[in-house]
Amino acid sequence: MSEPLPMRFVLSAPDLAGLPPSRAEVAVIGRSNVGKSSLLNALARRRDLAKTSGKPGKTRLLNLFETDGGTLVDLPGFGYAKVAATERRAWQQRMEHYLLEREPLVLTLLLVDGEVGPTALDRDMLGWLRHAEVPFQVVATKHDKVKASRRDRRKRDLASGCGLDQREVVWVSADKGVGIDRLRGLVRDALAGV
Repeated sequence: MSEPLPMRFVLSAPDLAGLPPSRAEVAVIGRSNVGKSSLLNALARRRDLAKTSGKPGKTRLLNLFETDGGTLVDLPGFGYAKVAATERRAWQQRMEHYLLEREPLVLTLLLVDGEVGPTALDRDMLGWLRHAEVPFQVVATKHDKVKASRRDRRKRDLASGCGLDQREVVWVSADKGVGIDRLRGLVRDALAGV
């Protein structure tokens, strides 16, 4: 088991202008309720670092967490959330501005619900990341929610739905710790590679 990422909450910013300088950054994005906060807590091996909620759309700002070598940035979830359409559009613009204009960004972790598989929104985001040439890593969450008898097929289908080889997808379970060591290594390597 690898050492947890030593993470410390720095601030929440409404937009790029509110972000402090950083040497290197890894962004965490995904649909609302995909498990971004739970994953950040698992990477740090802490329960209270990022606030988790059963209600989609709780992350509304750019949340920064300092770690060795750089920063992790939790972006607002895209897709379903019980808020006004104008606010959802503002979240989307905030995310796109960050991903296109933030110079220290070295990697984007796109979280996809492993139990559900890539939705149309996930595929749209993947297409956007590819078109904008934003470096990304697909992370399939909720490994423990997929029945063991269906995992091999789910892994094939999810990778195929993302236009990737199975080996290019990191499967994780924030609850059970599956794949967390591998993901910590990828984050550390990305931040160190600058």
